[in-house]
Amino acid sequence: MTDEKLTQEQADEKLINDAFQELLDRYLESRHRKKVEIITKAFNFARQAHKGVRRRSGEPYILHPIAVARIACVEIGLGSTSICAALLHDVVEDTDYTVEDIENLFGPKIAQIVDGLTKISGGIFGDRASAQAENFKKLLLTMNDDIRVILIKIADRLHNMRTLGSMLPSKQYKIAGETLYIYAPLANRLGLNRIKTELEDLSFKYEHPETYQEIQNKLQATQAERESLFTEFTAPIREQLDKMNIPYRIIARVKSPYSIWNKMQAKHITFEEIYDILAVRIIFTPRSQEEELNDCFNIYVAISRIYKPHPDRLRDWVSHPKANGYQALHVTLMSNKGQWIEVQIRSERMNDVAEQGFAAHWKYKAGGGSEDEGELSKWLKTIKEILDDPQPDALDFLDTIKLNLFASEIFVFTPKGEIKTMPQNCTALDFAFSIHTFLGSHCIGAKVNHKLVPLSHKLQSGDQVEILTSKSQKVQPSWINFATTAKAKAKIQAILKRERREQQLKGEDLIAQFFQNEGLPANDENIRKLCEKHQVKTYEELALAVGQGVFTLGDPDKNELKEKTNSTNWKKYISFAFGGNKQKNTKQQDKTEPQPLNIDKKSIVKLTPDAIQKNYILADCCKPIPGDDVLGYIDDNNRIVIHKRQCPIAAQLKTSFGNRLIAVQWQTGKALVFPVNIYIKGLDEIGILNKLTEVISQQLNVNIHKLNIESEEGIFESRVQLYVHDVNDVNTICNNLKKINNIKKITRIDDFNDEIVD
Repeated sequence: MTDEKLTQEQADEKLINDAFQELLDRYLESRHRKKVEIITKAFNFARQAHKGVRRRSGEPYILHPIAVARIACVEIGLGSTSICAALLHDVVEDTDYTVEDIENLFGPKIAQIVDGLTKISGGIFGDRASAQAENFKKLLLTMNDDIRVILIKIADRLHNMRTLGSMLPSKQYKIAGETLYIYAPLANRLGLNRIKTELEDLSFKYEHPETYQEIQNKLQATQAERESLFTEFTAPIREQLDKMNIPYRIIARVKSPYSIWNKMQAKHITFEEIYDILAVRIIFTPRSQEEELNDCFNIYVAISRIYKPHPDRLRDWVSHPKANGYQALHVTLMSNKGQWIEVQIRSERMNDVAEQGFAAHWKYKAGGGSEDEGELSKWLKTIKEILDDPQPDALDFLDTIKLNLFASEIFVFTPKGEIKTMPQNCTALDFAFSIHTFLGSHCIGAKVNHKLVPLSHKLQSGDQVEILTSKSQKVQPSWINFATTAKAKAKIQAILKRERREQQLKGEDLIAQFFQNEGLPANDENIRKLCEKHQVKTYEELALAVGQGVFTLGDPDKNELKEKTNSTNWKKYISFAFGGNKQKNTKQQDKTEPQPLNIDKKSIVKLTPDAIQKNYILADCCKPIPGDDVLGYIDDNNRIVIHKRQCPIAAQLKTSFGNRLIAVQWQTGKALVFPVNIYIKGLDEIGILNKLTEVISQQLNVNIHKLNIESEEGIFESRVQLYVHDVNDVNTICNNLKKINNIKKITRIDDFNDEIVD
């Protein structure tokens, strides 16, 4: 063995031992029982199993499980069982060891968690199914037995995101997309606020590196201004709290780059227009556990005497905690500088729960706190109900779960005054299904605050809801359009599916009867002819249509199958004989048959003018143009579709079909022009249209393709469609238009008719 190799091995050994020692030190600082022996055993086993393997970044592989275990221990607050499972989480997947081996060595509990964390091997779900969606499904199934599975999975994802720089760009988009779509909302739902924020920021950093850097620079540039505002704003608050004799600390909370960007996108505003970048957090130690709530409100009363509170911006999460256990009092106050500043009031316990989520609940239970995990249990029960309802398509399931993950809560009351937590934007129909499936499937309307409303009525916090039912009522297919909760959607789909199955079976009987009566064989060829004649793709669709009475099988079908030579058939043969149709058919085949793509997924594909015109499709959903952050997706017909990275469709593709993504880069120069839509809003005055067209057409020499302008009560709104070369053109146009007096808002929009909400 060469000296160089020996030196490298020694350096690796030292690196691994130091990392593990640091993990042990941090574990021994925690309040958990000190089970060092089993942790050391798990580490030695994992080290042996991953021996000689390196990560893509070049470091020994074992450093990844150690880092995941450290996150689970330090940042989530888990104990020895979770640390062992984190150290072993890749052993079954990447080595020859089995779950049984883990069970024999470390017991059933650790083995169960490791099994839940082990990915399912790809390829067994068919081409359409997404292995990632299936993995997620398996994860949630295991989570029902032990919540630690999902917590370690989040820790694993966090470390993968922290070390994403060494991955290929197409892999980066896949992993960042999955993170934003699944893991960040999941971390939020479990109350892991700090981790949720970091996952979002890291995803944003890899998907939009330039924009991320730009926001970071602006945050740095405005830091001194924020610090001075914070000092000035909190000085009288500190004075008041000192008089109250309650131990406290005040910290500044700055909005994360991702949430700033998200707000800029949603509201079509610039960085400078976001007023709530700074928030103030008051964290206090209550005089006793019983006084915690009173102290919270006393602080609120004290500070609202100093600054005027916003009448509509008091959020009481203390009396009604969020579904993830979050408790705090949020109030928005007017500073002396004329700025609204949000103040969050929480106790040390509430702060721990906000940062560490449900892991903190256990900590406070051990310390004799009175925290109940009712909301977590309820949420897990909802997920269990969805899992119990078999969904053949893992992707549908993924979207269903998403509905639950993203939901903010409102509080509604039953006729008897019981309080129910429901997701925001839920309807009366969702409420009915949340109480009972029977109630949901037979409801005909509702009374909200004693007034009659339709099932699609959106509920508000504080509404009292009574559901009206009828035994003759059945689930309607249209209900799926206004059901918003995962439970309601899953139940409606299950009932409709059951009904469809009954109709399909009836159709199958009618088709079999038709073949029997006509003395024809029910073979694949005949069924294919019937499908073609009635323009359906599969036998199942044909049976369903016949069962629903969309059409009945009769003489025309019999003629088709027996190939009666009627006049149309003659024409068909004549044209074929002369070769007219043959050519056509060949052309048709050329069109539909996917051409094999010769693309190296590991390299970045250049989008040249020639390539765009021949090989690529620009997605209609987000209409990307040169300069936008984009990615490529290989569709079922082997075509490459270009999407913006933040496009909602792209988000789903990243999660569900990550292996079909490719990294692409614009190289168009000024050779091509692309349509782009711009929204303008401002104060109406005589000649404003003339000023707009003058800047666009004369100063910038850009062709206006479409223009719409409306004026109401002194405010005008205009939408303009232009042809530009790239994003730089758009920015130049917007900056020049901003110079016109009384123009208040200019932003790019995806669709010409997009509604802009201020």
